[in-house]
Order: sequence, then C-alpha cells, then structure tokens
Amino acid sequence: MFDRIDDQLRIHRAALGALTYRQELLASNIANADTPHFKARDIDFKGALESALTGRRTGNPGLATTSSRHLLQGAAPSFAEAARFRTEFQPSIDGNTVNMDIERSAFAENALRLEAALTFIRGEFKDLQLVLSQ
Repeated sequence: MFDRIDDQLRIHRAALGALTYRQELLASNIANADTPHFKARDIDFKGALESALTGRRTGNPGLATTSSRHLLQGAAPSFAEAARFRTEFQPSIDGNTVNMDIERSAFAENALRLEAALTFIRGEFKDLQLVLSQ
C-alpha cells in the first residue's frame, strides 16, 4: 500500500525539489546583483524534472557503495547538475549578468509554481485521508 502512495507522490516530490532548488538559484542571483563578475544561473525545470523521474544523471557518476550501511545515491536527486548560466541580454560593465527584471519575474513565477505544487500535494493527502477514514 505504501508503495502505491509513494509512486503517486513521486512526481510531486521531484517537482517540489526542482522548484525549491530553482528558488534558491534565483534568490542567489538577486542577492549577487551587485557582485562583480557574477554569472546568473537558472535550471531548465522540465529537463530537471524529467531527469529526476527517470533517474538519469549527468556528469558525476556518483560514489561507490562499499558497505551495506551506505545510503543509496538515488534517494534524493541532485538538481545542481541541471543548473546552467543564464544567457546575457545586457551584461554590465563589471561582468555581472544579473538582470533584476528577469530575476524578479522568474522568482515570482517560481513561487506561484511552488504554491501550486504544495496545493496539489495537500489535495493528494486529503484524498488519501478521506479514503482511509471510510
């Protein structure tokens, strides 16, 4: 039974992880708007979510487990591999590529997506609670 619940919530868990990591990246971009030579970063949400759901990883193949007590690498997907530098629209003289208009709008959009994902998860748990109470 718990396997079915876990499978049902897997996409929401992956989406929440990707959205949370993107929010951190956008907040870092905004915080470093005045830092010379700072390069703004963002992730492709669709690609990161697809990679998390299929278990694909790019770059680092991971650590070898030499003991049965080691934690499995696939337990929590890392979205840091999906982070890419944002394309420059109008770089500043000091080499900083943060465009505050783009960052603010992306931050607000991502916050709405985070809230929607949490609403979907809340709905799933309400449905499960309703089924279990009958």
